[in-house]
Amino acid sequence: MLSKVVNFFTSLKLTVACLVLALGLVFIGTIAQVRLGLWIVQAQYFGSWFVMWGPQGASWKIPVFPGGYLIGTVLLVNLIAAHIKRFELSKKKFGIFVIHAGLILLLVGQLTTQLYQVESFMAIEEGGQKNYSESERTAELAIIDVTDTNDNFVVAIPQQILQKQNEIRHERLPFTVRVQKFSENSLPSIEQGKIKFTEKSLEVSMNKINIPAVTVEFVTDEGAKGPFSVSSWQTRKQFVQMMAEGFESSFDRSMIEPAKFSYKGREYEVTLRGRRYYKDFTLALHDFRFDRYMGTAIPKNFSSRVTLINPNTQENREINIYMNNPLRYGGETFYQSSFEPDESGTVLQVVRNPSWLVPYISCLMVSVGLIAQFMYHLVGFAKKRRA
Repeated sequence: MLSKVVNFFTSLKLTVACLVLALGLVFIGTIAQVRLGLWIVQAQYFGSWFVMWGPQGASWKIPVFPGGYLIGTVLLVNLIAAHIKRFELSKKKFGIFVIHAGLILLLVGQLTTQLYQVESFMAIEEGGQKNYSESERTAELAIIDVTDTNDNFVVAIPQQILQKQNEIRHERLPFTVRVQKFSENSLPSIEQGKIKFTEKSLEVSMNKINIPAVTVEFVTDEGAKGPFSVSSWQTRKQFVQMMAEGFESSFDRSMIEPAKFSYKGREYEVTLRGRRYYKDFTLALHDFRFDRYMGTAIPKNFSSRVTLINPNTQENREINIYMNNPLRYGGETFYQSSFEPDESGTVLQVVRNPSWLVPYISCLMVSVGLIAQFMYHLVGFAKKRRA
């Protein structure tokens, strides 16, 4: 029985089957991307154990195809098992040994990237500074105790929790947060001088993003506070400018102020913003340049002159970030990505990928293995020819 299990997991047929299934997954995932968009396909097809399907409107789904995690795991087990079973430390097998090791490392690196890579952005006004970046695709509900103007206390509830739970309790909040409605994408409108957010179908195009909104109330022993409707439309400069241009004279800056309420002598503000990732350091923007080709509006160069301030390491140094010259610091890479709509500041893309070197090392190992194996057979063939 044990030998059958070993033979199954070390079989070349299993390797071929996994590769065929992987090709099939890429094909159906590419087709589904037209309808669902890249990010949803990545999560439901390549970042899952099974691809699930169910009739439209039904509350149940069944697995219909192996997902990326399952195919990758079986292929990884297959490679490791075959590697161990056929391991032989000799010149003849050295190249194959290195090739297998490189492929195993590549699969492990991809899994690490899938699980731990974080992409966000840092928008900094010229003359301003930031010690956090924000997610462009996920939001958080920030409940801020602003009673003490010098030291605000913040409880941030991630979007994943807002989508799943109707009532949320936190040990640092003296009330219960009740989610009445959460919309992954929303459209603003103005009715009777007040801004309102209505649910909108999800955007699937790569050059568009979803702007969430949530309606919440706070259950206290004094009665319910709210409901309050808040959205990322109110907290990101790009979206605020879009509303100001769209609504023109009917738009008022007071519409983007945080929702406010009082409870037992404490003052609270409520906003929906991009999920924040705080840093141990600060980037201060001194100068942002947006150069264009002469006589056109075509971008030629973006560049940001920043000062990196880290009190823990006593660093205070000036850095120039521009296209193809990112800043690598603290395990993150800061790319010059875009700029604020009125060109008043920069937008840096921030990527944290703990396994960013793995693909390079894996490709190098596979190349060395292929060259070693080729040279071994070439030398052997040459010797036979001379004989």
